Amino acid sequence: MPNVTPFTLYSGPLSMYGAKTQIAALEKGAAFELVMVPFDFDQLYSPKHDEVVRINPKRQVPVLVHDGVELFDSTQIFEYLEDLLPEPPLWPRGRAERARARLLELKSDEVYFPHVIQLMGLQRELQGEKARAAIAACTAYYRQMEAQLRDREWLAGEYSYADIAFYMGALFGERQGAPLLAETPRLLAWRERMTARPAVRQVAGAMGRWLASVGRPVPAFLRPAL
Repeated sequence: MPNVTPFTLYSGPLSMYGAKTQIAALEKGAAFELVMVPFDFDQLYSPKHDEVVRINPKRQVPVLVHDGVELFDSTQIFEYLEDLLPEPPLWPRGRAERARARLLELKSDEVYFPHVIQLMGLQRELQGEKARAAIAACTAYYRQMEAQLRDREWLAGEYSYADIAFYMGALFGERQGAPLLAETPRLLAWRERMTARPAVRQVAGAMGRWLASVGRPVPAFLRPAL
């Protein structure tokens, strides 16, 4: 591994995007300081962390600081980590395969996860029309990922940021009422493989323990990682 100075990563105990970057950093074997900004369900991320506010005009984690470089947005941080620590690679090496993996990572954030965000505001109305439509959209996306896994273990062929992104997104989907179903057995097996990875287990397990500590439900698939 190259001699790389440690970086600082700002995240939060219930930040899906922050968890993505933390998993990636651990998969890379990076040396870094993790700063968890305060969060609770009443005040959320208020008051905001000064460094997060200074660096990110969206005032959100994750934020990475390294040798004069200041970044926000999980995908931008993925790209920086790949340049900083090329081994082990978390994008496929082939041009076409890498493009497909990047598209899957984008779709996880921009096509799938907006439905989960919608469900966050509908937890008391999960039988309502809007919630049922969002759950149906999530289920349709799960079927697409099931097809993606027809002849492979990982979404892009090789283990990649695409897997990290969708795992964390689907964890939140599970929490918000859009669980994976028996009709997607390959996807369920993929989730087991993901949860078994040490980096994923460390980050997702910590999130599960935090949820349990504040009396919130922990998805059943995550309990062995606690």
